[in-house]
Amino acid sequence: MTQRAPRRARRVYHAPVDPAAARQRPARSPRPRDAATLVLLRDDRRAGPVVLMGRRRTRDAWSDLYVFPGGRVDRDDHRVRAASELRPEVAARLEAGATPARGRAIAIAAIRETFEETGLRIAGRSAGPRPERRSPWRQFAAPDGGGAEGWAPALDRLHLLCRAVTPPRRAKRFDARFFVTRLDEEHPAPSGNGELGDLRWIPLSATTKLPLPKITQVVLSLLGERVASGDVSTPPRVPLFKTVHGRHRLLHH
Repeated sequence: MTQRAPRRARRVYHAPVDPAAARQRPARSPRPRDAATLVLLRDDRRAGPVVLMGRRRTRDAWSDLYVFPGGRVDRDDHRVRAASELRPEVAARLEAGATPARGRAIAIAAIRETFEETGLRIAGRSAGPRPERRSPWRQFAAPDGGGAEGWAPALDRLHLLCRAVTPPRRAKRFDARFFVTRLDEEHPAPSGNGELGDLRWIPLSATTKLPLPKITQVVLSLLGERVASGDVSTPPRVPLFKTVHGRHRLLHH
């Protein structure tokens, strides 16, 4: 008689109790909207691994907390030409919760939001047609120094770190994918659109001293484990933080 392998215990993480968010909870849970976050990681000769973070300037539960650049997917993210496409393993993990087109748009959004909030391009050269004048990608694609070649998102630079779904009964819910990419030390200094204040490179070991959303704490812990292992590429099973039957769980998919 064939015996079933014992089930792996599911880890439970605890979401913060936010009184303001609790008062705003709707009667029904809204459907989570696709969102993307990009963790920019580089090695500093003196400080070791550092990540780019800024203080969120909003009037919600995340006001004045330090976060990575990111935001929700826009309509134009579905039709942007890329300089390079997603790595096969990244595309495959994204398709665990989205169609191929949706997964690609989520990755595109991570690069666009990063450019808007930090001024840093994760890009490659492109001689293709520039986006429409009203597109948020117009500035991203603009060529430098009057050259003919512009810029387009470099999707092959992204690795998938994890995924997190906002708990039910919140006024705003997101199905967020967290990507990570490594930059070299000589990348330009960040300067974004003002959505993130105090935008700076922070030693990974010092991030625990910052005021952080709970999910950002969890992601930083996960990132620390990956950096310590020497491998930040997309794992065979991507961590998924999700509420199941009222409990906040760490799953994999």
